[in-house]
Amino acid sequence: MTYNENENLFHLYSFLGSPVSFRNEVHSAESGRPFFPMSTLANKWLHKLQDSGCRLTQSRRVVIEILANSEHTLSPTEVFDLARERYASLGLVTVYRTLTKLEELDLIQQVHQPDGCEAYIASRPGHQHLLICQGCGRTEYFWGDKLDGLMTRVESESGFLIQDHWLQLFGLCVDCQKNAEGE
Repeated sequence: MTYNENENLFHLYSFLGSPVSFRNEVHSAESGRPFFPMSTLANKWLHKLQDSGCRLTQSRRVVIEILANSEHTLSPTEVFDLARERYASLGLVTVYRTLTKLEELDLIQQVHQPDGCEAYIASRPGHQHLLICQGCGRTEYFWGDKLDGLMTRVESESGFLIQDHWLQLFGLCVDCQKNAEGE
């Protein structure tokens, strides 16, 4: 199967030629075969993967579509479970390899969870920080931080020369707060 730069749609079929099952499956008027519309972000990621020399397999495409469209942090196991709903023959090793490659290309970023597990979310351009809901995993980015005073103090107290920082704040989103109040 080849990637056509002029289309936003990919025909996804298993290696045995049977159609992949999608919840919102649409059928092509020309062939009657199912296709799954890829998001603009997923298409950009596919281009970058292809430009880096990676093959664009069906399993990678499904993993990419899930990650590119998620507003929630996803652990590798969650990516695997969601992707298996769409592509039953997906292997967990493929998920980990795809995550590694997407992170190398700065398309996703790793999120450190308070429980010590790692999760992933689509990267955004620029220097941003994360708000992560501990209830549902929803992630939002925020800009602007006045950490210069704190960083100067930490440098003087520790002797470290701070070159960069990464800020993640954990709490409950509005929806999870409402759900907690209703219990």
